[in-house]
Amino acid sequence: MKKLLNTLYVNKPERFLSLDGENVVILEDKYIVGRFPLHNIGDIVTFGYAGASPALMGECVKRKIPIVFMSPHGHFLASVTGEVRGNVTLRKEQFRCSEEEERSALIARNMLIGKIYNSKWVIERAMRDHPMRVDVQVLSKKSKLMSQAIKNVRIAKMLGALRGLEGEAASVYFSCFDQLILQQKDNFKFTKRTKRPPLDRVNAVMSFAYSLLTSMCAGALEAVGLDPYVGFLHRDKPGRVSLALDLMEEFRSVVADRFVLTLINTRILCSSDFLVKENGAVVLHDEARKKFLTQWQNKKQDIITHPFLNEKMEWGMVPYTQAMLLARYLRGDLDEYPPFLWK
Repeated sequence: MKKLLNTLYVNKPERFLSLDGENVVILEDKYIVGRFPLHNIGDIVTFGYAGASPALMGECVKRKIPIVFMSPHGHFLASVTGEVRGNVTLRKEQFRCSEEEERSALIARNMLIGKIYNSKWVIERAMRDHPMRVDVQVLSKKSKLMSQAIKNVRIAKMLGALRGLEGEAASVYFSCFDQLILQQKDNFKFTKRTKRPPLDRVNAVMSFAYSLLTSMCAGALEAVGLDPYVGFLHRDKPGRVSLALDLMEEFRSVVADRFVLTLINTRILCSSDFLVKENGAVVLHDEARKKFLTQWQNKKQDIITHPFLNEKMEWGMVPYTQAMLLARYLRGDLDEYPPFLWK
């Protein structure tokens, strides 16, 4: 099993990355503010436009250390991964499968079963852990609707039908998400999902978490030899990592959303951590983003037992494991793709 190494997050947009020997050096106004040995780093995520030196990018390519460039507010810009060394036979099979709707639907169906199942579990966990603080009757109805959605997804055979069912299930899930916010209710309200831009504090944190999760999934797919841009549920679109978006569907609620709820309910983030821009977009301040990333890194290192493999691993390895299982299915080693069904 691949080892989970540290992710180096460069939080301030004015910081430039360079190479010194076998170390990545972080510069600000030409002064060194950080130095980290490359052999301890699994990937680098930098927020801003200052960039990185060609020497560092070349060394990271050689060592298979992805560098992901994000905007100061957490939107994916680009990544440096180097020469694609994936298995040609595997990728050709991925491309063939993507071109056939019925085969694509078989994979997309299981991914959506994982998404809806995990979303349902998040709701049921709230009922179990906080029965006096949530409306159990309402949440129970939502849970039953999601159970029915899973049954409907199981028998759907075409991508259009699957997308419709996914949209309906997401609407049910988000309709009760505000109930899962147990602290700071006056400052953290959720009415609906807003993306570009996020228009409230909850959506701002959620979008940031989804961006990081997308990057993790894209890196995992590259690592097992798959093309993150050729998806099954999400179809081809220039510049969009469609397969990474497919893969992350299983993790949205159980990884990203639960993480967001933890930051709010444990008061790690508060209302003063946010800035409202002229266009109404709500974003995290630099220091708040640093708090977020520290907690995100800690979350990735938590140990779980994978429900399909029954092996202990870090949370941060779960996208890689699911990418590996998808590759095995495409090679014909598994009868179907096993979604991540968290318990």
